[in-house]
Amino acid sequence: MMDPTTDNAGQSGDPGTARASLEALRAEIAKAVVGQDPAVTGLVVALLCRGHVLLEGVPGVAKTLLVRTLASALELDTKRVQFTPDLMPSDVTGSLVYDTRTAEFSFQPGPVFTNLLLADEINRTPPKTQSSLLEAMEERQVTVDGTPRPLPEPFLVAATQNPVEYEGTYPLPEAQLDRFLLKLTIPLPSRQDEIDVLTRHASGFNPRDLRAAGVRPVAGPADLEAARAAVAKTTVSPEITAYVVDICRATRESPSLTLGVSPRGATALLATSRAWAWLTGRDYVIPDDVKALALPTLRHRVQLRPEAEMEGVTADSVVNAILAHVPVPR
Repeated sequence: MMDPTTDNAGQSGDPGTARASLEALRAEIAKAVVGQDPAVTGLVVALLCRGHVLLEGVPGVAKTLLVRTLASALELDTKRVQFTPDLMPSDVTGSLVYDTRTAEFSFQPGPVFTNLLLADEINRTPPKTQSSLLEAMEERQVTVDGTPRPLPEPFLVAATQNPVEYEGTYPLPEAQLDRFLLKLTIPLPSRQDEIDVLTRHASGFNPRDLRAAGVRPVAGPADLEAARAAVAKTTVSPEITAYVVDICRATRESPSLTLGVSPRGATALLATSRAWAWLTGRDYVIPDDVKALALPTLRHRVQLRPEAEMEGVTADSVVNAILAHVPVPR
């Protein structure tokens, strides 16, 4: 088996090498980002599931740096869009431009035509521009002037957002939220992690120069394809399938929620559980895999009742309560 840290990363299609390469992402990301292991795991799971990720946290907790470092550790084309109140949909998807030399309109692709799109502060732009990503995220294509244009493969949207209570934010509509496979919360660092961050900066670390920090590609498209093929072969027993369905149906019956998890959400939970099982070295899913991915997969797919919010109930607490009460298959 080749060393996943060699400069030829991404050239092998062997599942074992692919797993080692994806695990090596953790070490590369750790060169620039302190802690945040759950978020790193979530990004890798999303890559395996062909899904998209929403990263939420207060300003200054390295959301953008995390995605930029992931992009640097992957041999994938990457573009970034800074979402602002005056951003137009065509600024994301592209538009038809009149060419005076040929007297014809030609399509100029927008930044969405890439492998990894960093949608920075997505909730600082109005819903009209937010919705410009709906078709791209679901159908992997962009339609301009009636012509569908396919996006590159692989394609992943990694969006960051500030908590909705911050001034100048626009809440993402339910249809947009449902397009994200995972919603990962980025917490403030622990005291020791914050000390490590300051120590790095005191030693000359520059977050705008990841190459100087030693971050280099350790996985590529061939690794992703091999890994996805292996994940697709991960066994799911009927009992696990029923367990996933019971969890999602329980959200629809919760008195604290006005909106429960849709069948698309159940499918997402099954997919993320399979990816996590494969990453941990198994070719079959167990209930603990489902529990491990339930919060990031489901928390943004439910809607709290106003009275429950006033009582301090959160989406996470509702999902955790459901996990505690739904019978676990043996």
